[in-house]
Amino acid sequence: MDKGKTWQLWVFLAPAFLIYAIFSAWPLLDTLRLGLYSPAEDGSLFFSGFQNYLVILNDPQWSASFWNAMLNNFKFFAIHMLVQNPIGLMLAALLSLKGVRFSAGYRTLFFLPTLLSVVIVGFIWQVILSPLWGVSESLLGIVGCQDWFEPWLGLETTALNTLSLMSVWQYVGIPMMLIYAAMIAVPEDIIEAAVVEGAGPWRVFWEIRLPLIWPTLGLVTILTFVANFNAFDLIYTVKGGLAGPNYSTDILGTLFYRTFFGYQSQVASPTMGAAVATLMFLVILLGIGAYFILVQSRLKRYAI
Repeated sequence: MDKGKTWQLWVFLAPAFLIYAIFSAWPLLDTLRLGLYSPAEDGSLFFSGFQNYLVILNDPQWSASFWNAMLNNFKFFAIHMLVQNPIGLMLAALLSLKGVRFSAGYRTLFFLPTLLSVVIVGFIWQVILSPLWGVSESLLGIVGCQDWFEPWLGLETTALNTLSLMSVWQYVGIPMMLIYAAMIAVPEDIIEAAVVEGAGPWRVFWEIRLPLIWPTLGLVTILTFVANFNAFDLIYTVKGGLAGPNYSTDILGTLFYRTFFGYQSQVASPTMGAAVATLMFLVILLGIGAYFILVQSRLKRYAI
């Protein structure tokens, strides 16, 4: 690069770098720092090292809450992986076929819930699933399954699964559009050659389209992982900061909120909240690292 144009590069990069440093990098570093401090009796902070982390992981009360939230977060992620992403793949495969009428309209329809506010989505589904004024019991009665109806959002055994499926309904459009973009980028001459050789639609999908979009499926997986372990808004909107019933829908995001800001009888503790946030960051970092080491290195062999 011409040395005379180096200053132009820095001029264009400086605004983005400053915004990232001020609003992302610095808060992250400050959170990592705050997690190493504890409050003294006079309200001042003193350096306590990893004491906050030892309390979270070893103290019976704190560890029970943390591991419950961690387990629920993995359940939340698993439902998205097993329901949302396969549905997104199926919709993308169908909409990428030639001759599908109104495909643009279908894509818009499936993606539309993603644009809605989480508050609106939570309210709509609470109204639909309400045992008092909801329509879900009536709809089940139409097909003769009225006895199956239960207050799913109010039961410990079903509340988290119900919230996960609500999130799947809202965000299924994102993996659908990412996979759809990858599928329409597959060279047509490869598909036409397979058809000439006698390959049917299923064989074309499993042996040509699917292997060529593995990198995109890996990207969708890691985006789902990061989004689910940063989740907070839907749980808080529907179940509040206590993530009831009996913390059955509690995830790391709601645990951090109660710890850092306090909620009802729980006293706010910014230092312990910073420790919880740091553990969330480490979980996400380990997940991303495992993906790049165990998955991404193998996907590169299939990239074209």
